[in-house]
Amino acid sequence: MSLVNYQAREITCKIVYYGPGRSGKTTNLHYVYGQVPEDRKGKMVSLATQTDRTLFFDFLPLDLGEIRGFRTRFHLYTVPGQVFYDASRKLILKGVDGVVFVADSQAARMEANLESLRNLELNLKEQGYDLRTIPYVLQLNKRDLPSALPAEEMKRQLAKKGEPVFEAVASKGTGVFETLKAIAKMVLLELRKGR
Repeated sequence: MSLVNYQAREITCKIVYYGPGRSGKTTNLHYVYGQVPEDRKGKMVSLATQTDRTLFFDFLPLDLGEIRGFRTRFHLYTVPGQVFYDASRKLILKGVDGVVFVADSQAARMEANLESLRNLELNLKEQGYDLRTIPYVLQLNKRDLPSALPAEEMKRQLAKKGEPVFEAVASKGTGVFETLKAIAKMVLLELRKGR
C-alpha cells in the first residue's frame, strides 16, 4: 500500500526481498546501495539479530521517476531468512507493494526455498494480500556455484504465476538491477492502475 505525501509531492512504495536464510537478499540490497549515487539514496539502516548472520532489515529509498507530478520513492527491505523470525517477517510485509523472492540455487537449499515460499504465501494472506495478484518477481541467485540446480528445474518448482524470473549472482551484481527494475516497473504499473 503506497503512501502519498501531498505536501512533498511524493509517492512511497515498499518492496520486500523475501527468501530463505543466506539466499542473497541482503547482498542484493548492498549491491544496489553501493551503485546508487549518494544524492539519490538515504541511509541504509540495519538491525542485527543475535543468531542470524544476515541483517534484520535494510532500508533504502530510491527515486525512480514521476507519476502525475509526484516523485516516486522506493523503500527496499529484506526479511530475516530464518523461520524463527516469522513475527518480524509479518511486520515487514505490512503495507508491501511488491515482493522479490530470492531463491538459493544450490540443490541442498531447495527445501529451504520451498519452505520460505510457503511461508511468504501464508504471511501475505494474513496481511490481506494474494501472491497471485501482488507484483512479484523470482530471482534465482548463486547461479555461479557448481551445486546450482538447472534454472528450468528451479522454475518448475518455484514459479507461481508466470512471474518474471531472473538468474543472478548478487555478490557480483549479475541480475541485481534487472530484478529491481522488473519489480519497480510492476509496482508502478499497479500504482498507475489504482490512481
